[in-house]
Amino acid sequence: MLLISPSVLACDFSRLGEEALAMQKAGADMLHLDVMDGVFVPNISFGAPVIKKLRAKTDLLFDVHLMIIDPIRYIDDFTDAGAGIITFHLESESDTAKTIEKIRTNGVKPAISIKPATPVESLLPYLKFVDMVLVMTVEPGFGGQSFMPDMMPKLEWLYNMREQMGLLFDIQVDGGIDTKTAPIACKNGANNLVAGSALFSQPNYTNAVAEIKAAALGS
Repeated sequence: MLLISPSVLACDFSRLGEEALAMQKAGADMLHLDVMDGVFVPNISFGAPVIKKLRAKTDLLFDVHLMIIDPIRYIDDFTDAGAGIITFHLESESDTAKTIEKIRTNGVKPAISIKPATPVESLLPYLKFVDMVLVMTVEPGFGGQSFMPDMMPKLEWLYNMREQMGLLFDIQVDGGIDTKTAPIACKNGANNLVAGSALFSQPNYTNAVAEIKAAALGS
């Protein structure tokens, strides 16, 4: 099943609640919330208090992407804020297995991400324990970057490993996704697309979501 997760980094932050609700009405499947600490990545965004306030504005599943140095310290905060999925980075300083376990124990779906320079094979010990794997198709930290097609073998590897191991995790991509790159990502195994500028820059969100879905599905 193809899922679209609009990234609020590209939205009008002065209208965050309205933007989230508009994407829900437009047919988005979840909302991608990038949390950045200015240490793990060279940018700062927002934290759990903002997400908790936003939770009252939309019924969309919150896809919370923690680009922070020590994510395990904040799992309770983001759980309390209303996260449905919590993604953290393999490259973070938190113990990977313990962080996955903490997220799962909190009743939230655990997901794991890797930066472009990280070998995808390093995820192998954790594939059985997560609900989603996020492959960054840009360097994390800023929106509006260009899609990196050389990340596609990672998607193919994940797809093949999922089949071989009989697993069900989603394969998500984030970075430069639009009507041109979405079909490339899906052809290589992705089924969950994070899109920011390609959605929020359009005057009609319903059309924007539908166009990316149609392009990804080849229709």
